[in-house]
Amino acid sequence: MSGAAGSGTGRGGPRRALVGIDIDGTIVDHDDRLSERVRRTVRAASEVAHVVIATGRSTDGTLEVLDRLDLLRGTAVVSNGAVTLGLDPDLPRGYEVTESISFDPAPALALIREHLPSALYGVETESLDKLLTQAFPEGELSGPYRVGSFEELSATRALRVIVRSLDHTPEEFEQIVQRIGLNSVAYAVGWSAWLDLAPEGVSKASALESVRRRLGVEPGDTYAIGDGRNDIEMLQWAARSAAMGNALDDDVRAAADEQVPPVTEDGLAVFLERVLDLDVAA
Repeated sequence: MSGAAGSGTGRGGPRRALVGIDIDGTIVDHDDRLSERVRRTVRAASEVAHVVIATGRSTDGTLEVLDRLDLLRGTAVVSNGAVTLGLDPDLPRGYEVTESISFDPAPALALIREHLPSALYGVETESLDKLLTQAFPEGELSGPYRVGSFEELSATRALRVIVRSLDHTPEEFEQIVQRIGLNSVAYAVGWSAWLDLAPEGVSKASALESVRRRLGVEPGDTYAIGDGRNDIEMLQWAARSAAMGNALDDDVRAAADEQVPPVTEDGLAVFLERVLDLDVAA
């Protein structure tokens, strides 16, 4: 496919810009709806810039969205920066893992379980599988998984740890997480009572910086857009960034240079059309 993200040249010659784009709440809404305007605009952006999807989703959940966007080549950052994928439809799986960073989750899991004994726990393993203490609510995790004991999860090298409480509001959950005092891991609280843990120092921003250097993009030619706490480092990393209008956290909005309309009003398309000077036909 010509003009695919990250292939090196677009309609105007070599790509100079890199755009990091979150998925949930940015590309799709929380019911997984993707508007035609956003789909069309992301495709147009991939013709003139390196479009890098940067998400907390695991690989299989990300590939579903990449397929809907028709972004089959280039680079994707998944699992909140712990895994970087090289996309190529000619490969057997359509991608290869170009970088991954794992950690020992046992100390953090033990600490969290003291405060959240009834929570659901999951780890994404080095082989990109999911191991859960029990099934998560329908629609919250994509792809296959297997169930194991808490002790088995704790003994598994993890790319990402997921903690989901069904007994707390998002506000109550965030207060508990803040009281726990997690150290030696990177963490972000989601829009529900959801916690993502990653290796210390790993974020969407750290992975995007590695991609930027590999592609030879200048720091001043970087853009990013997102809506969640796991986007804060990415928004601060980019030379120009935007928070979606549906971003609920003050820290997310403060990390960005501007705010665009919410996902239900195609804020991503508004941002891409402006910063990349796109003229996408209606």
